[in-house]
Amino acid sequence: MKKEEKTSKVQEPFSWKEEIISWIKIIVIAAVIAYLLNNYIIANSRVPSGSMEQTIMTNDRVIGSRLSYYFEDPQRGDVVIFHFPDDPTGKTYYVKRIIGLPGDRIDIRGGQVYINDSETPLDEPYLAEPMIPEPDAHFEVPEDNYFMLGDNRNYSADARRWNHKYVKKKKIIAKVLFRYFPSIHKIQ
Repeated sequence: MKKEEKTSKVQEPFSWKEEIISWIKIIVIAAVIAYLLNNYIIANSRVPSGSMEQTIMTNDRVIGSRLSYYFEDPQRGDVVIFHFPDDPTGKTYYVKRIIGLPGDRIDIRGGQVYINDSETPLDEPYLAEPMIPEPDAHFEVPEDNYFMLGDNRNYSADARRWNHKYVKKKKIIAKVLFRYFPSIHKIQ
């Protein structure tokens, strides 16, 4: 009986056409998965400047979660990827830290940030060096907007310097989770 089973099995000839179709299917499925991940789940960004040093260094690559703010609102201290508000094309992405929330009053005096008329400056352990004092500045964050500053305050082109000082919530793309190049490091 076993001899009959062996002889009844006929090996099909190799088909280049079927092999190519199989590879095309795999490539198309991988491309669709990559597209969905990159446009709906994660955001990948390269940081071209030193405005976030020591948290994120020049040319670091970071990954952010596009889903983070579907379930909760952005929080003070979050590092986010967003559309630069002074770029009308919406193609320029920035990475900065959220300092002001909707409705906040921000005062910068003597190189310190004060929130909502507090007498105590904002605790910012992520700053590599103290801010060089500048003329006093006052900002009032509109509803549904956020105020962003870089961690390297003395060398950051952030909301203090922009024409449009605030970032609308819908312009925030993702919450930065970690740096993956040149090494892996969680962002806080």
